[in-house]
Amino acid sequence: MRVVSWNVNGIRAALNKGASESLASLDADIICLQEVRALPAQFELNLEGFDSFWNPAQKKGYSGTGILSKIPFRDVRNGIGDTELDNEGRVITAELDNFYLVTVYTPNSQRGLTRLEYRTQTWDGAFRAYLSALDAQKPVVFCGDLNVAHEEIDLANPKSNRKNAGFTDEERESFSALLDAGFVDSFRAFCNEGGHYTWWSNFAKSRIRNIGWRIDYFGVSQKIKESMKAARIHPDIMGSDHCPISLDIE
Repeated sequence: MRVVSWNVNGIRAALNKGASESLASLDADIICLQEVRALPAQFELNLEGFDSFWNPAQKKGYSGTGILSKIPFRDVRNGIGDTELDNEGRVITAELDNFYLVTVYTPNSQRGLTRLEYRTQTWDGAFRAYLSALDAQKPVVFCGDLNVAHEEIDLANPKSNRKNAGFTDEERESFSALLDAGFVDSFRAFCNEGGHYTWWSNFAKSRIRNIGWRIDYFGVSQKIKESMKAARIHPDIMGSDHCPISLDIE
């Protein structure tokens, strides 16, 4: 089974840049999307054989997630069960026979770290508890834009970004706590080299120069880590300031 995750940074703009063809080329069984920023009625995603599930934000043109699947799900639910946290459309959970699949678009701490406390103390704690509760029932695969570069190897310029959103000590420690709750960073299970990124700034030709950040992840329950067959980043696929990532799992 191949699962793909992609922050499309606005699905309507991505579709205008060939996202449908790009997604088809990845030969996925399930596709998870973040930062959709549109209602389902506002776009048409033509991928044959996929059922679609959407969780738009209450605020128009903001956030939002989606899952497309060729595989029937046992159940699909939006949010994490917290009305104060679920109005931004950041989480969808799909139940398969052998595991839960969760796609997430983690809140950004914002310039000046104006949302750092909300992100690390409110959101991260609630999301970690949610995944742990699922993991107590059956294994979990979670994916999406986690808005953090975990280690120095995960971004091109760690020293100059130490106090910037996405690479603060608080965010990195919070992501460590998530992994310590029983999950594996799938890409690092296969690759320990630097230079592999999933997001690039639109300024100063950052993508061409590969001055990027790895902030998109597949996390897998420790109990099924042996089921992982490959974890890849697809930097050649354009259409967003993020690129897709994929996980092959039994």
